Amino acid sequence: MKTTKEYFAASALLLLSLIASLASFTTKPANKTGLPAQKSIYDFTLNSIDGKPVALSSFKGKKMLLVNVASQCGYTPQYKDLEALHNKYKDKLVVIGFPANNFGSQEPGSNAEISSFCQKNYGVTFLMMEKISVKGSDMHPLYKWLSTKEENGVCNEAPGWNFCKYLIDEKGNVMQFFKSSVNPLSEDITSKL
Repeated sequence: MKTTKEYFAASALLLLSLIASLASFTTKPANKTGLPAQKSIYDFTLNSIDGKPVALSSFKGKKMLLVNVASQCGYTPQYKDLEALHNKYKDKLVVIGFPANNFGSQEPGSNAEISSFCQKNYGVTFLMMEKISVKGSDMHPLYKWLSTKEENGVCNEAPGWNFCKYLIDEKGNVMQFFKSSVNPLSEDITSKL
């Protein structure tokens, strides 16, 4: 039978072991929403326009072009060029559209309406995500990460209008931000693919 002294020594060892285990367990720091902060673009999983989860980590080894899109914008014809870019470079580039109603209320439709519009008018087959916010107090965490240098290490630019573009390299790093006026098929983009 253990003495009180032996019991306390064993308890102290158990407690120290537990503390050491907890100290080695690391979590990502929480952001303002209380969710773990994302340290890489590969930490994000979003829903496609038809509601299926898409982990951006599934695109490791390929470049990504992320574009905030809208159906009623002067730049909406860029859908055609985004589709052409997708078709030409799909072996090494993933084009991802993010419908957003942040600028001029130019994307008022539902996910189903947006999807139908894109397929009917532009034959879009590249990946479209569900409608999100890309600026303001309800900015999606992905766009917060994309537009905050302290988080992504490179870029401090946020979309100023529809059809802004972020080019991501094969390792998940932000390569460059392009304003709305930069056409998806321009040499500014294609020379980096």
